Amino acid sequence: MIYNDIRRKAKELSVGAVKIGGNNPIAIQSMTNTDPHDTKAVVSQICALEAAGCDIVRITVPTLEAAEAILAIRKAGVRLPVVADIHFDYRIALRCAELGFDKIRINPGNIGDDERVRAVANACRERKIPIRIGVNSGSLEKHILEKYGAPVPEALCESARYHISLLERFDFTDIAVSIKASTVPDMIAANRLLAASCAYPLHLGVTEAGGGDRALVKSAIGIGALLADGIGDTIRVSLTDDPVAEVSAAKQIFQALGIAGQCGLDIVSCPTCGRTKIDLIPLVKQFEKAAREEGLDKLPLKVALMGCIVNGPGEAREADIGIAGGVGEAVLFRHGEILAKIPEEKIIETLIAELKKIAGV
Repeated sequence: MIYNDIRRKAKELSVGAVKIGGNNPIAIQSMTNTDPHDTKAVVSQICALEAAGCDIVRITVPTLEAAEAILAIRKAGVRLPVVADIHFDYRIALRCAELGFDKIRINPGNIGDDERVRAVANACRERKIPIRIGVNSGSLEKHILEKYGAPVPEALCESARYHISLLERFDFTDIAVSIKASTVPDMIAANRLLAASCAYPLHLGVTEAGGGDRALVKSAIGIGALLADGIGDTIRVSLTDDPVAEVSAAKQIFQALGIAGQCGLDIVSCPTCGRTKIDLIPLVKQFEKAAREEGLDKLPLKVALMGCIVNGPGEAREADIGIAGGVGEAVLFRHGEILAKIPEEKIIETLIAELKKIAGV
């Protein structure tokens, strides 16, 4: 599958130096969870996210004073586009636009009358700053909740369309939209409805997903189902964890879907069975660690670690390089063709060396 053949063609927006929508790569986002007034901590976390491969970062801006963090962020040399997350206070949105944030996240219906919405729209238009509308199942407008009785997908979509109309009223169309729900089927259904009813880029995520395996599974299903439909222009895997873990999880979703150019190293391995003669489970973990440490995890290559020679080379025929285990040894193969036998203790270093050779590093 060539992903761009099925992808919904959304309006293209510029978020700093990153373009979203159109045929641009799907951007990975995360959000800092440090005290927004602790500028040093904010900058440190953004730098860590940048190093991990994050494309866009969002910071909460609850006060006018917190908006000043962008000055320190830029002074530190951070290149990531920075989104200001604002609730209710239009004055903070105006200040963030003035200071040079790359995108503003605000719901127009929450900031007051038309004149306040107009002021924010004008400030962002003048500086070519897009606005992201964020709809959440826990904060629907009263009139919409009364109409539907619950935050069902139709209610979430109507809320998004309502906020879009408030900006369009003042000729502002540099809009991105996110509909998030903690219930995965509702999140999927609502985004499908919205994708069919507007051309704006969509930011995907399962809100309040939690932590650990549960959160990863919920996010992979919700975000993955929509990406498989060709829907989605940016994603955030929301975890109760270090934000850097969100970036890693997003990359794993890209890997699972085989989204070209964004998935990095694709490691395939068998679940093991009674035929397995090497200690494959720790071997896979050791290889993953070695690939990260050598900086090879971002290569767009497929590596296979298979438990036995019976099915290994054939089942992993598409792998750029791989091994299939034997008794105290393994065969090295490329695209199903066996190249050599190697002792079990040399498997990791051999795979790393072969990857470097293929990549020319």
